Amino acid sequence: MSNPEQPVKKICLIVSRGSLDGVYPALIMANGARMEGIEASVFFTFFGLNALVDKTLDHLKVSTVGNSALNMAMPMLGLPMTMPFPTWMGAIPGVSAFATHLMNKEMDKLDIPPVREFLELISDSGGKLYACKLAMDMFKLKREDLSDRVDGVLTVGQFYEEAAGEGSHILFT
Repeated sequence: MSNPEQPVKKICLIVSRGSLDGVYPALIMANGARMEGIEASVFFTFFGLNALVDKTLDHLKVSTVGNSALNMAMPMLGLPMTMPFPTWMGAIPGVSAFATHLMNKEMDKLDIPPVREFLELISDSGGKLYACKLAMDMFKLKREDLSDRVDGVLTVGQFYEEAAGEGSHILFT
């Protein structure tokens, strides 16, 4: 599908995780692509739909249970990054909310927009936002449950058609 000697013309991102730390990489990459004049499409599947459902997209949380990379966040607490975050602590009530608060606070300092605003930026700049039909059916969601910024509900085959073309790349975040 892609030729390494040809410049990237289109990026298609797949989001399958609905946590704050699962959604932001794709939003940042899609927005960055649009800022560089590169076409961008984001396909939200399985729990990634959390970022498109109007009732949940403003309430995404940091995934703390089983997240062995939480040591990256230790400097936010004034602790060294080399200090491990015991994964069992992620199950303690309030830890996910606290981690989410810290992450949102740091992103706010860096002027990183909240999810809803990011979806608007991507949509307004010509980026495309798609929901996965299979995941929609599985979770009993309807088109009206989604943000009005969603461009459509696609099957996997339709997403591949959207992703086709010279200079197009698919990334799974």
